[in-house]
Amino acid sequence: MRFPLYSSPHGIQENHVTRLMAQVLLALIPGIIASWWFFGWGVLIQVAIATLTAVAAEAAVIRMRNRDALPVIKDLSAVVTAVLFAIAIPPFLPWWMTVAGILFGIIIVKQLYGGLGYNPFNPAMAAYVFLLISFPVEMTRWNAPLELVTADPGLLASLSIIFTSVMPEGLSWDAITMATPLDEMRTRLELGEMIYEIREIPGWGDFGGIGREQVAFWFMVGGIFMLWRKVISWHIPLSMIAAMFILSSATWLAEPDVNPVPVFHIIGGGFMLGAFFIATDPVSAATTKKGQIIYGALIGILIYIIRNWGGYPDAVAFAVLLMNMAAPTIDYYTQPKVYGQAEEEDEQKKVTSDEN
Repeated sequence: MRFPLYSSPHGIQENHVTRLMAQVLLALIPGIIASWWFFGWGVLIQVAIATLTAVAAEAAVIRMRNRDALPVIKDLSAVVTAVLFAIAIPPFLPWWMTVAGILFGIIIVKQLYGGLGYNPFNPAMAAYVFLLISFPVEMTRWNAPLELVTADPGLLASLSIIFTSVMPEGLSWDAITMATPLDEMRTRLELGEMIYEIREIPGWGDFGGIGREQVAFWFMVGGIFMLWRKVISWHIPLSMIAAMFILSSATWLAEPDVNPVPVFHIIGGGFMLGAFFIATDPVSAATTKKGQIIYGALIGILIYIIRNWGGYPDAVAFAVLLMNMAAPTIDYYTQPKVYGQAEEEDEQKKVTSDEN
């Protein structure tokens, strides 16, 4: 499947969707490996469950439309959606929740609107929010880094936990799960603790939680790879990071005892994944260059606002979905003028002035 991409004034070039999606998947590999290394086999199991379900669901919907499903599956867009969704959910989430979430993302959010190129919302983030609202307890039960747990669950134990929700003998949820650094920071600040006190808790790294800051770094490496390959442009990730850095710097400089350093927010949660892989979705994001800068900056601002004063400690998914709704309006007001339009407008103004 090929989609023509038009650049002004007359150039036409083709970008093969399969090649584009394959490069996105390649860029995700370092972050996925880091997630597996620090948080165990549940990460890879969730990726496998979500991918198989997404491909099967997309094929079924396409066949129901009496179309050949193979070309649609081969574009790898369903696989990218599944992988992004799988690495955004807790590694030990019950399998049927993973299936329900990705079915919602593929069938309702993507295919119901017409398939690739027509969905107004990011399917992976819509699936994530669907589960977070429906199953808040399970969706906030995050694995502790393996170096902090007394026993590594391993592959077979991880399969047992995901498919049966039964903990192996000698293990308990408290032993292998813990609050995320974002959640821990927020909760303890509300209890009146200072930043220096919070940094003393087990599992704290240089700027955030052990494992999570390394995972964020490798997603950033993947994002830089996509920039180098021109899979994405710099406008959305850079404006998103800049907005977060400016806001968090202002509050940190004003009250450093109760506001974490800016790097904590940038490497915390799914921010790096969101900046390079989610907010840059070419279908649901703004498309004009000026619009992308506005779009990315507003996502960064919304994430910071929700993290500090909203009901969720991370907020990347909510910020992206809110800005998905605003993307058409941003594009409308940031469209570059057609060649000769400025001269016509000046001439019309001159005529109107002369008539008055």
